[in-house]
Amino acid sequence: MVSATSTYPSVLTAGYWRRFVKFNVVGLTGIVVNEGLLILLASSGVYYVYASAVAIEISIISNFILNDLWTFRDRRHGHVLTRLLKFNGLMLVGLVVNLAILYAGTYYLAVNYALSNLAGIAVAFVVRYWLSVRYAWIKREEESVEPSRADQPSAPV
Repeated sequence: MVSATSTYPSVLTAGYWRRFVKFNVVGLTGIVVNEGLLILLASSGVYYVYASAVAIEISIISNFILNDLWTFRDRRHGHVLTRLLKFNGLMLVGLVVNLAILYAGTYYLAVNYALSNLAGIAVAFVVRYWLSVRYAWIKREEESVEPSRADQPSAPV
């Protein structure tokens, strides 16, 4: 019987840090998408919390595409739609964190919504990376399988 096990990279390897840098590059593009759409929508009259929710979701989708094609290419398995839904579901945790900080910073602390959003992105980053590595793109390796008796040479009788 073949079973799949997940492996997690050690933080002491160059591969871990390469992946971490790639994830951050993708994240930076996500920040540009997120902030740009938030400012565009909010300046068009959309309530900043709603504008942020839309901007975050679009940045989640763009980050998925880039991470799937580049950062975690070697860890892909299953259908792309399944991976997208799994990633999106996990990233919604970050969306909630981001929106909470955006709202609290803007409403209670009177910080500009764009700056509050950046603070929310920064806090949600740690959660998103951990969820991505741990659950979204799990590296699967097949365990070695013992050959069946039929495959083994028989002993002389």
